[in-house]
Amino acid sequence: MIIMALDHVRDLMHIDSITQSPTDLLTTTPLLFFTRFVTHFCAPTFVFLAGASAYLSFMNRNNVSQSRSFLIKRGFWLILLEFTIVNLGLFFDLGFHTFLFQVIATIGFGFIVLAFLLKLSSKTIGIIGLAIIFCHNLLPLIPFADGSIFKALLSPFFGTALFPVAPHTNLIMGYPPIPWLGIMLVGFATGKIFTMAADIRKNVLLKIGLFALLLFAILRFINIYGDPIAWSQQKDSLYTFLSFINVTKYPPSLLFSLITLGIMLLILAFADRVNNRFTKVVSVYGKVPLFYFVIHFYLIHVSMIVLMFLQGFNWSDLNFASGTFGRPPGVQSGVELWIIYLIWMGVIVILYKPCVWFEKYKAEHNRWWLKYL
Repeated sequence: MIIMALDHVRDLMHIDSITQSPTDLLTTTPLLFFTRFVTHFCAPTFVFLAGASAYLSFMNRNNVSQSRSFLIKRGFWLILLEFTIVNLGLFFDLGFHTFLFQVIATIGFGFIVLAFLLKLSSKTIGIIGLAIIFCHNLLPLIPFADGSIFKALLSPFFGTALFPVAPHTNLIMGYPPIPWLGIMLVGFATGKIFTMAADIRKNVLLKIGLFALLLFAILRFINIYGDPIAWSQQKDSLYTFLSFINVTKYPPSLLFSLITLGIMLLILAFADRVNNRFTKVVSVYGKVPLFYFVIHFYLIHVSMIVLMFLQGFNWSDLNFASGTFGRPPGVQSGVELWIIYLIWMGVIVILYKPCVWFEKYKAEHNRWWLKYL
């Protein structure tokens, strides 16, 4: 949750974020690349743990009908939340000229699909998830005819796409739901690991994590399958290494899933049962993830507008319908990367107390709607 905010501060306020990709090896710097790369771990971790949490909730209820009903309701709620409150916080566009289908909506979609798979064994669900993760990169190789109805119907579920839904209004599939569904289903299937004894759980997480990273290294070195962009020799060894780990997130390729989930599993293994002052502080953000996710967008966006005013722009200069989050298009704005880090840390500090308050509020109240936050 904390690292995620770094990427959103960079997106909205970095001087080159509108015109330059942080993973373009022709223009990026190692620090800018890693500032982006480290945030790659956020979305797959959210989706994987959403699946694991669904498993634990299902086991606690021990009732297929109740669990299915809850997952469907929560799934549709998350999709609605994405297209309203979250999109508004991201773009500050009251005209809603852009609807962005991103991580909250894809988790919602995954919950809805998972709801109809609950009668299957967790092993079967895991096999389906692994099949999606390992095979969805084959879709571009299937020879659909140009203009094929099957291609038109399938593409938005497997790859990024833009659809005009009304005059001057577009739907962008930023997080194609099927590849992310695979990660959620694998998370559900591995939920049982979190019910094991601590020592056994650590061993299992370590083995799976190391295997995923070993498989990543082998497939990436072979350079044949697993990511649409092959790695290549660069101007020096550091940039060659960056090319090697520069995997595709949109949609999440097999290699993207292997490296991010592999490292996530190692972190889970080593962080398991660690309890100190640091973990108590950072866990506050994770205990109210949806609340934090929503309000952090608004705080960052307000901060961006303040920055624009400090840089001499007027309200009339801001364009919230252009997809630049309000930053004046065609005009240089924003700040250097080191300032991005300072703003990011400020955002995290400011959000600590609201998260503490909401965690306490949830603990002291039993209102039905709190289950959906």
